[in-house]
Amino acid sequence: MSRTSKNHDPELSHRLSRRGMLGVAAGAGAAAMLGAAVPASAAPVTAAQDRGHGRGGPVLPPGRLGIQLYSLRDKVSTLGFAPVFAELAKYGYDEVEFAGYTQGSAGPITLAQLKRLARDHGLNPIGSHVNYYDDNNPGAYSFAQNLEKVLDDAQALGLKHIGTASGPWRYGATVDGWKRAAEDFNTYGAAARRRGMKFYQHNHAEEFSFATDKPKVRLYDVLLAETDPNLVYLEMDIYWAYVAQFRFGKQVDGTPAPFDPLRYVLRQPDRYPLFHVKDGERNDAARDGYDMVDVGDGDIDYKRFISAVNKTHGGRRDHHWQAEHDNPVESFAFARKSSAHLHSLREKDC
Repeated sequence: MSRTSKNHDPELSHRLSRRGMLGVAAGAGAAAMLGAAVPASAAPVTAAQDRGHGRGGPVLPPGRLGIQLYSLRDKVSTLGFAPVFAELAKYGYDEVEFAGYTQGSAGPITLAQLKRLARDHGLNPIGSHVNYYDDNNPGAYSFAQNLEKVLDDAQALGLKHIGTASGPWRYGATVDGWKRAAEDFNTYGAAARRRGMKFYQHNHAEEFSFATDKPKVRLYDVLLAETDPNLVYLEMDIYWAYVAQFRFGKQVDGTPAPFDPLRYVLRQPDRYPLFHVKDGERNDAARDGYDMVDVGDGDIDYKRFISAVNKTHGGRRDHHWQAEHDNPVESFAFARKSSAHLHSLREKDC
């Protein structure tokens, strides 16, 4: 993704620049690489693991475990979607969220073929990340520059959700700048709704920072207040929300400004159809307060978080949970471990 604002954190901009596309890497044949890429620790999920252990129902809603394919970009760009989908099906995944529709050196693929591949492997394409804007490129593949094309592609894939991982920084970090971005999002949300889809925005930590012109106003609160809840939805990246709790738990003048990511969701559960489940090991010496690790290896209490969200909507469990790691040591092993851990969580201890 392109840099979204002159006022934007350059490190965040670099991070976002990687999210709307899959890298291209040279590789050997798919079959050979697949055999070499999956270590013994990444064996398929067994039936016992899929059911979990002990008494009590599963915390993870049935049929709602997905994975953000950005976490597997190395495999997609060399092996292609088909071998990746086959592995995800073995690991017990139900859904996939796209971060691009190409497969690098594995060769060209059409949207119709991609949709069919997902279906053939029992995977539901639930959403996709697309750039918010690229004002330096009128023909860019983004919501701002190419809205109808973005929606055409999402519709061709049968997506129920289409969103962006770009922050609302297009017009700066002021309250008025975020109000203008909210107007853009309302426009995209209305267009998506006409197609039977929901538009959503995925957060990083910086969305919870404070406005440069009104340092007591949290920008995320502006986004929530200025977007129409019937048109604009949120995908909470739980890890980055906890990072924000660490980084932006005080106003610029040092006044405490604590917040709980879970309470944002519980106040408006209908606005959060999607979540990113990534984990972090607490490290107060790090800038973010956490070191990103595989799901289940960190300190974020997903049993508590998912269980609390499940209790909204009268227990209907209307939400979707996408495992993710920005830079896993071994992406198939990460995918396998994340599924096994999340399937093992049981309600009895919640």
